[in-house]
Amino acid sequence: MSRAPKDVQVLLVDDDPAFRRVMAAELTRRGYRVVAVSSGAEALAQAPEVGADVTLLDLRLPDMDGIQVLERLRERNPSGGVVVLTAHGTIDTAIRATRLGAYDYLEKPCPIGKLEMAIDKTHEHVSLLRRQRVLEDGYAVSNLDPGLVGKSPAFAKLMDGVARIGRTDATTLVLGETGVGKDVVARLLHAQSPRADASFVVVDCAALHEELLQSEIFGHEQGAFTGATRRKHGLFEVASGGTIFLDEVGDTSPDIQAKLLRVLESGRFRRLGGTDEIAVDVRIIAATNRDLRQAIARGHFREDLFYRLATFTVEIPPLRERRDDIRLLVEHFAERFNARFSLSKRFNPEAMDALVRHAWPGNVRELLHVVEQTVVLCDSELIGLADLPPAIRGSAAEPLGDAAIGDLLTLREVERRHIYSVLAKVGGNRAQAARTLGISERTCYRLLERYRLAAPDPGLAGGVPPQDSEP
Repeated sequence: MSRAPKDVQVLLVDDDPAFRRVMAAELTRRGYRVVAVSSGAEALAQAPEVGADVTLLDLRLPDMDGIQVLERLRERNPSGGVVVLTAHGTIDTAIRATRLGAYDYLEKPCPIGKLEMAIDKTHEHVSLLRRQRVLEDGYAVSNLDPGLVGKSPAFAKLMDGVARIGRTDATTLVLGETGVGKDVVARLLHAQSPRADASFVVVDCAALHEELLQSEIFGHEQGAFTGATRRKHGLFEVASGGTIFLDEVGDTSPDIQAKLLRVLESGRFRRLGGTDEIAVDVRIIAATNRDLRQAIARGHFREDLFYRLATFTVEIPPLRERRDDIRLLVEHFAERFNARFSLSKRFNPEAMDALVRHAWPGNVRELLHVVEQTVVLCDSELIGLADLPPAIRGSAAEPLGDAAIGDLLTLREVERRHIYSVLAKVGGNRAQAARTLGISERTCYRLLERYRLAAPDPGLAGGVPPQDSEP
């Protein structure tokens, strides 16, 4: 009887057809996903496609030495685990194999239970190493290009401020509308700080329920709540020595705000359900698209926390205030997607003018998605006005700076109409609308609530939403 799948991919490399057939069948019965090959050349050819978590490697193969195969496998998939199997093992070979990265060494024939244990331990070891890499460099500032392109005075002023503040170790508050690149600026601040070689840990405060968010940030002790079967270290501990980025901090509850204030004041906190105080050395960078002073006035955000967070403040201008950068951003993103998809698309002058004239309520994130969508879907090398989304094409007829003051829309109205237009185009599907807008579903629901927007008629292809009554 088959066991439950273990979600472990195994590559079995052995030249003995009987052993290979029996072992593959037995491992499959025990829940592993198995690909079996008979030679070193087959193993090296299959490795990139299989993406094995664990490779079972016979050291004696018909076409090449198993040690050679091990060396090449480690080069091609350094995060995969290797268990060496051989009936011709020597202590010297075992030592050499382990030095080259083999996790375990078993002599054939070996009991299936022992082999299963070796696979599970190797997979656990590999998983821990992968998680460690995520914590150490998965948050590292290796890709700073989304949105950090420009030549406008507003962009130059932003970069100058980031350079000055980045050299400090002070708590910093990054402000800006949705999609302007607050996370990118936060990563750049970390990259230019004395903590650049340490962890950069991101906490999305808007994406998690309050209890889950507290557990993520501060950790919990075993038994702290239903389902807490073991101790969990919080992200403040993970980030110690480095930087923690609290994205959308304006969405946090009063309880979490109080705990954040205590960490800022004392550098200490307690895990959920714990009594011991934990000291951390961490730089805090927070970001929000909310008006925190207005939130303070309404009693939704603590004034003392605001002043603690805003030791330094970086305000990122919206894309409509740096139109000189739009052409550069479009070319930059197009080049990036051309390279990714092996294409050579470019925008003609008419299409580029429409992109420059568009209001971009979703800012750089919206521009990024539009460029990606257009580059991928356009059939010709030259992207024209007709290839752009309808909302962008409409911008081509709108002269910049020539409208009468009475005809201009407020930013609130521009955003409201754009959200309604996107919602109409996706047939009222809020999840799809969130993806198109480049925001989380939670943020999308919040905006729909804020503007009191209901799902439009599925047959509607845009249009103006019902009159907004601002709360």
